[in-house]
Amino acid sequence: MKFLIRILLTAVAVVLLAKFLPGVTVAGYVTAIIVAVVLAILNLIVKPILVILTLPVTVITLGLFLLVINAVIILLADAFVSGFGVDGFLIALIFSLLLSLLQTILYSVLGSD
Repeated sequence: MKFLIRILLTAVAVVLLAKFLPGVTVAGYVTAIIVAVVLAILNLIVKPILVILTLPVTVITLGLFLLVINAVIILLADAFVSGFGVDGFLIALIFSLLLSLLQTILYSVLGSD
C-alpha cells in the first residue's frame, strides 16, 4: 500500500515540476503516474548497474557523478514514455534534483518505513 502512495506522490511531484519548470512537459495525470512507475522501475533495475559501472568516476568526484546518473535515468524515462518530455541534459539534471527534493518532502508525510 505504501508503494502505491509513493507512486502517486511521485506523480504529483512530476506534475508540479512540469508546471513550474520550463522544458518539462507532461501530457496529463495518467502520464505522470506512468512516468512515476517507469522511474521506479529504472531506479530499481538500471540505476544499480550504472552505479557499479561508474564507481571509479563516482569515487573520484566524491559522489557528484550520481547526479549525472539521475539525469540519465530521467532522460531514459523521457525516451520510454511518449507523453513526457525533457528538453536536454541540463533540464533533466535540474528536474532530477528538484524531484528528489520534492519526494523527500512528500515522503516525510508518510513517516518512516
